[in-house]
Amino acid sequence: MPVPDRHLDLGCGDAPRNPYGRAQLCGIDIRAPDGDVAHEHRTANLVVAPIPYPDGSFGSVSAYDFIEHVPRIFPDANGGTRFPFIELMNEIWRVLAHDGRLYALTPAFPHTDAFVDPTHVNIITDDSHAYFCGPAPDGRMYGFHGHFEIVRVIRTERGAAYSALPGSPQNHGPRKLAARALRRWMRWLRGRAFTPRAPYLLWELRAVKADR
Repeated sequence: MPVPDRHLDLGCGDAPRNPYGRAQLCGIDIRAPDGDVAHEHRTANLVVAPIPYPDGSFGSVSAYDFIEHVPRIFPDANGGTRFPFIELMNEIWRVLAHDGRLYALTPAFPHTDAFVDPTHVNIITDDSHAYFCGPAPDGRMYGFHGHFEIVRVIRTERGAAYSALPGSPQNHGPRKLAARALRRWMRWLRGRAFTPRAPYLLWELRAVKADR
């Protein structure tokens, strides 16, 4: 059965990304959009709530500059702890169809971009994907019950990953890109030079459903 020609962008703001060029575009954000938008928008806080779509709804899900904001550990209502990042990865796997793709881009350790934003609470490393990939991933010990296979996990520059796939729109205009470049240049002038490795990790993972 072909995967649904629908894409879901997490933390979409007013301009969701559609890296695979799917026919139908949906987005989720913690805030409602300002005015009318061309995509199907749902509002949810994915740190505390599930993705508000049924199982197998999408052929692909993207998370651009998103997963680094999802806490790894969070108190629950009973005085215990939950694992919101593990729960989110379960939810992404759940809403993907068999053979659907996760396309996630995040600033990663050891680059300064992973730490400079005070809302980055989930620092990703080159090996973090191992907790979610393969038939017996390490995340099982924390409640991960999905199954992803690696399509690619690579180091990249942010701009290159944003335009890496056909159909990926450039939602950040020249003014925002220029401002980001200026901030990086000023950090370099202050002596905080980049580490040699590319700052971002790109995960492209394939969802595997056991009943297929």
